Amino acid sequence: MDRIPISGPWITQKEVDYVSDAAATAWYANHAKYHVRFEKAFAEYVGTKYAVSLPSCTSAIHLSLAALGVGPGDEVIVPDLTWIASSAPISYVGATPVFVDVDEATWCLSAEALEAAITPKTRAVIVVDLYGGMADYDAIRAVARQHGLAVIEDAAEAIGSEYKDRRAGSLGDTGTFSFHGSKTMTTGEGGMLVTDRDDIYERVMVLRDHGRQPGDTMFFNAEVGFKYKMSSLQAALGLAQLERIEELIARKRDIFQWYREELSDEPDMKWNHEPPGVKNTYWMVTLLLPPEWGIPKEALVDQLNRRDVDTRPFFHPLSSIPAYANAPSSTGAKERNPAAYRISPYGINLPCGLNMTRDMVGRVGRAVRESLNVLLPKTPSAMENREIRVNEGENSK
Repeated sequence: MDRIPISGPWITQKEVDYVSDAAATAWYANHAKYHVRFEKAFAEYVGTKYAVSLPSCTSAIHLSLAALGVGPGDEVIVPDLTWIASSAPISYVGATPVFVDVDEATWCLSAEALEAAITPKTRAVIVVDLYGGMADYDAIRAVARQHGLAVIEDAAEAIGSEYKDRRAGSLGDTGTFSFHGSKTMTTGEGGMLVTDRDDIYERVMVLRDHGRQPGDTMFFNAEVGFKYKMSSLQAALGLAQLERIEELIARKRDIFQWYREELSDEPDMKWNHEPPGVKNTYWMVTLLLPPEWGIPKEALVDQLNRRDVDTRPFFHPLSSIPAYANAPSSTGAKERNPAAYRISPYGINLPCGLNMTRDMVGRVGRAVRESLNVLLPKTPSAMENREIRVNEGENSK
């Protein structure tokens, strides 16, 4: 049997044609033709005034912080349960990351934890739409307004997700996206920054291009900036993917539902949450094992790997990884951020690439049940009840 990958794109002839055209024609006076189309279409899709194509979501967060003037002596709040790309740009600008707890259901930033962590040094908060889910933005934005904080929405994993009919990326002072090869829509590598604020957009356009002011004397830079641009080939690929975005999102949601059906005989496991008023696009299909089963995520990942099923462990709390061993807010984080530390040890991402079929999901589901039968203790009554449910479910299929 072929190995099932954890994630990957859906590329059609449209993407091939657009990229081929960019390679043949997007030069000289036409060098930006796909950038212009992609950025305009992306801003319209998200519902913002501006969109700026970039090499990564990390660069978009970096530019957001730099354009807001965040720097040494400032603190930036970020959820403890996310990938390091959400927090690393805080260090790029010389500020201090402050890791706070997440909501137990959504796995996204807790508004209560945000408010409790604010100090006179706090300048901004980065809210992460984890795995396609959405935080309680009404509560978070209310806290941010009260304390004068900028809100950066890390929507890297959430293209097309919605909070009360507003699309992911449109809920902060800036929104940032990733088009990595694993994402729902891809440019191979790439990112986007969106905003409604004229001042941020104008500052970003200078900083992303080596500090060159609009209309300045050529090669006479006003300040030291960055080189953050996307190639025309990437922009062409992104435009084609964006024109198919509803199709891509529908497939992601189908894959999630297939898993819920396939593993419906495991009611004790928890899945990505979709509260009222939210549309979750399920970039990653994620399950949480009950802590009482005593199965660490690494053990299940290993068992599925033996069955040719690629998975990923749920993110580790940032405050627990070596990169932040000396960060001030890592001290005591386990006690301050109990939800993050309860969730992380028992979560895994299942294969959810856009190549997945219902039969492939069935194969993963069988591999999960086989793995659990190996890993679970055989004596507690709760485990015996689970085996009965599994056997009944198998007999009904």
